[in-house]
Amino acid sequence: MIEIVKPALEHLPSYKAVLERGWSPDNVRLMEATREQLAAIEADPVAFLASLDDPEAKGPPIALPDGTTVPRLPSFRRWIWDGEAAGSIGFRWQPGTSALPSHVLGHIGYAVVPWKRGRGYATEALRLMLDEARAVGLPYVELTTDLDNPASQKVVLANGGRVVGPFVKDAAYGGAESLLFRIDL
Repeated sequence: MIEIVKPALEHLPSYKAVLERGWSPDNVRLMEATREQLAAIEADPVAFLASLDDPEAKGPPIALPDGTTVPRLPSFRRWIWDGEAAGSIGFRWQPGTSALPSHVLGHIGYAVVPWKRGRGYATEALRLMLDEARAVGLPYVELTTDLDNPASQKVVLANGGRVVGPFVKDAAYGGAESLLFRIDL
């Protein structure tokens, strides 16, 4: 059974193990994010877990790929779980609006460990995260995919997503063309 769980000490050894196998929960920053997470777990596991649940945006600013920093949005992360860590899914939003700043690539982002891809994990995790998005009160969420990522596009479409259209990523992400999707809640 696939579920999304709030990161907790009981799950941490399994999550740390997938990081140590070379997986990254961040599809943009990849191994840099993996190294940062492993260092944070080593330094203070409890603080690391607390940092993944920040619905009031009290954490430090976010560093974008080009090195600029931006204010943190309210957010939280859940781990995709099937008895062991299978991935990560995050949700971020701006209070009082469905709009996101141009540097935010969608309300929801996810990553599944390579050895469990193609088995419906991302589709189910997104379905479950939509319930959490509804609880925040948004009328819709937006997600983005790279043009050359049909697997992720299929996940969004399977959850009722529709293509809004192509867009150009913020310069901080290299300005590449991508696809924007919307899922009505």
